[in-house]
Amino acid sequence: MQSPFFRRLWLVSIVANLCLWMNDVAAAWMMTSLTEAPLMVALVQTATTLPVFMLGLPSGALADIVDRRRLFMITQFWVAGSATLLAFAVAMDAINPTLLLVLVFANGLGLAMRWPVYSALVAELVPRPQMPAAMALNGVAMNASRIFGPIIAGLLISAGGTAWVFTVNALLSVVTGLTILGWKRERKTSALPGEQFLGAIRVGVQYVRQSPRMLTVLVRTALFFGQAASLVALLPLIARSMPGASAHSYTLLLAAMGAGAIASAFLLPRWRARFAHDEMIKRGTWGHGAALLLAAVAPNMWLALPATFGAGLAFMAVANTIAVAAQMSLPDWIRARGMSVYQMALMGGSALGAAFWGQIATITSVRFSLVLAALAGLGALWLTRGRRLEDTPIEDHTPARRFTSPIPAWSFDAASGPVLTTIEYQIDPARADEFREVMERTRRRRLSRGLLSCELFRDSSDPGRFIEYMLDESWNEHLRRLERLTTVDEELLEQRLRFHIGAEPPIMNRSIADDRHHR
Repeated sequence: MQSPFFRRLWLVSIVANLCLWMNDVAAAWMMTSLTEAPLMVALVQTATTLPVFMLGLPSGALADIVDRRRLFMITQFWVAGSATLLAFAVAMDAINPTLLLVLVFANGLGLAMRWPVYSALVAELVPRPQMPAAMALNGVAMNASRIFGPIIAGLLISAGGTAWVFTVNALLSVVTGLTILGWKRERKTSALPGEQFLGAIRVGVQYVRQSPRMLTVLVRTALFFGQAASLVALLPLIARSMPGASAHSYTLLLAAMGAGAIASAFLLPRWRARFAHDEMIKRGTWGHGAALLLAAVAPNMWLALPATFGAGLAFMAVANTIAVAAQMSLPDWIRARGMSVYQMALMGGSALGAAFWGQIATITSVRFSLVLAALAGLGALWLTRGRRLEDTPIEDHTPARRFTSPIPAWSFDAASGPVLTTIEYQIDPARADEFREVMERTRRRRLSRGLLSCELFRDSSDPGRFIEYMLDESWNEHLRRLERLTTVDEELLEQRLRFHIGAEPPIMNRSIADDRHHR
């Protein structure tokens, strides 16, 4: 918390998350008064999280190519607008289950745009060694909001009705938006023009596809949050089933879950020192499964509260471990897009999980649905035992020093393209298999930096002559890709050069498409 900008951002996130939980609690509780169908109650959670799955990657691309501060501010004003509409509909007694889901979905659109840009801003302000602590603080902010948001919502519902919750949500969202407006962010400049929106999305997808560590993170995220969504989605019905049930019952259960998550945040430094990432995920999944089983059989609040506390404790341990792994896997230039894909997996798993477990509860019972979710979480852990974060070490994102931008011999529009780059290697044919392994790692890295295509060709008349072929979308994108090279790329270059046995260095040629050929 040494950075004043991070402190301000962190305080804004507390208020924003407070609004999120107030809105979710009020909407979920209102749905229980509009219908008794478990599926409709669970769909409130789906309506909140589905927009992040749908818009995660476009919002991440925007956060990487536009002013992040301004985008964050706009999201807060959007949330204020959707909350105002919801408050008006409730006050006019025009609300029904369908309209409630639509307006909750609209509120979720603001959340979808806010999360990637917030994740990118945190990484921009916090040094990498302090990232785990910063992520833990973000967890504290989220879960403190999980405690106090429901409490405030419960008090407002008791005092003046649900409409007051949405009204306060709108006012707080406006305040946070104005707070961000007053922050003067220092932007990093580049001599190159900004990325195009669709191109930025393409590069974001390519980077994640070529990163084994991020693929492992996404699998772990979708499966864990898919089963963990069962408790959050069905919690209003658990509260309804308690003796003497009221809105305060739901508030207490959510607060206990948040308290468990906060307690976990303080224990995380000790756990991280003792357990590797994969062991943390395994133990947390076991703990969360046990908490689900206890919540399923709890006959009263005396057992339900420890169950939700334990669920929050285990949930935070797993969620923080996965989030830190995602953040540390990404360089700054792709961070918002990478985190948006992570959040798509998180929210997609949560949205589908909430709908699925709600449907199971409709067909069978809430208790059976929770038991099945606990078993499913343990089964998913066993099925993915081969995907280990420890098998894919964290990459060094330090910018490369030996690469320089090429200077063309004649003038042309830098937006022109595509650009073809070829590199010729002469190697010992007996070492061809070793060379191919290095070139495959090289190919994955080149594609992750934005190449349209990259292939390796072998001369049919000379078995020791290989030609690497690369295609960039334009000259600007070619230069941008070179800007993204790191020390890992330098190490791969040295490995490639050790295979080359020619008298001269490998021959490199860059060619740009001739527009006249298409006329």
